[in-house]
Amino acid sequence: MHLFEPLTIRDVVLRNRIAVSPMCQYSSTDGYANDWHFVHLGSRAVGGAALVIAEASAVLPEGRISPEDLGIWSDAHIPALSRITDFIHQQGSVAGIQLAHAGRKASTARPWEGTGPVTEAQGGWELVVAPSAVPFAPDYPVPVALDEAGIEQVVRAFADGARRAKEAGFRVVEVHAAHGYLLHEFLSPLANQRTDRYGGSFENRTRLLREVVRAVQQEWPERYPLFVRLSVTDWVEGGWDLEQSVELARELKTLGVDLLDCSSGGQLPGVPIPVGPGYQTPFAERIRKSTGILTGAVGSITSATQADHIVRTGQADLVLLARPLLRDPYWPLAAAVELRAPRTLAGTIPAGQTLVSEDTDGLSNRRPFQRFSACRGTGGRRVACRVGRTHFLRSIRLRQPARGHCRLPAHSLWSSDSGSRTGPARFDFSNRLRR
Repeated sequence: MHLFEPLTIRDVVLRNRIAVSPMCQYSSTDGYANDWHFVHLGSRAVGGAALVIAEASAVLPEGRISPEDLGIWSDAHIPALSRITDFIHQQGSVAGIQLAHAGRKASTARPWEGTGPVTEAQGGWELVVAPSAVPFAPDYPVPVALDEAGIEQVVRAFADGARRAKEAGFRVVEVHAAHGYLLHEFLSPLANQRTDRYGGSFENRTRLLREVVRAVQQEWPERYPLFVRLSVTDWVEGGWDLEQSVELARELKTLGVDLLDCSSGGQLPGVPIPVGPGYQTPFAERIRKSTGILTGAVGSITSATQADHIVRTGQADLVLLARPLLRDPYWPLAAAVELRAPRTLAGTIPAGQTLVSEDTDGLSNRRPFQRFSACRGTGGRRVACRVGRTHFLRSIRLRQPARGHCRLPAHSLWSSDSGSRTGPARFDFSNRLRR
């Protein structure tokens, strides 16, 4: 395995192992996506990431971290999200979304506007819920402990969120059970002090997450992947830890979860965490090797060689990047050049349109041609051209949308030196977009 090797999960093919980690943008009004989200997510797809995951999207209005969080609690949210997923898929990337409920950390200020809760006059709300009436911090409100009716509402909301994600065109759903938010609160004894069937034992504390996963699966297409983001440890003695995460991973794999996105922390404020390059990657490696489930590594992964090493050494199957992609949406393209990955072209080729060779490193705009593969795309066929040794691609003009196997005319190919035409070549149009 390597960073630019495709990854197939169910019926979804990721063109490389680079994913955009969900990052809160604090830029919504009433949960609606807007041009900010279109540009933020769309530019990372243009930049070459295989999977672009939208931020923690609240399944209930009171489940937002801040009043400006993205939401998916209403069918009215679907059209704006569909516009984004359509664009992401046109770039050859896969659109994903994280379904979330903030629990006792809800109704708080945007980071640049301070910390702690916001009032109703500031757009906040009074109903903050949790497994137990234990506040996150002294200056946070005491949450309302969910009763079983409230728990059932949360489970249904996650399922409804998955249905809306499907209707909006997303092809990956991630359930957020990390960073001290509601599902993580139920997992951890630090926040969960219940004495009913949702508290106490490991089985009881993990019950809500298992119920959410099952409910989401009822609404989510079997052909599409289901991820779970997990805080593998609270970094606090007596809290949630690695050994419990390994056991939970085994259960989630049995339930049909495809990949565990391995993060950590967030349950309590002020906890010392040994942050350093790839500091959470050992969690992904341990869970992957102990359970056989696919894992994603996240946290302080900054360089192409570091990301490639994580994949090559079997520490994780996917690398999720946040800050590096905020700084540079085209990080994957630069990484491809640095690692000398096979170059491809990607675009939609309707009838009569010409695809001209491009180059990611600024050298000649004629590249050796080896393989031409395609998968379905809106308005034509999505294609990728992979470099090889025989011919140089100059341009390809199709009289009709590409499908099946076909032979393109001789004038489509040009030699490297004289520009003279070569003989006809056979092109393989498959349902896999290669990277």
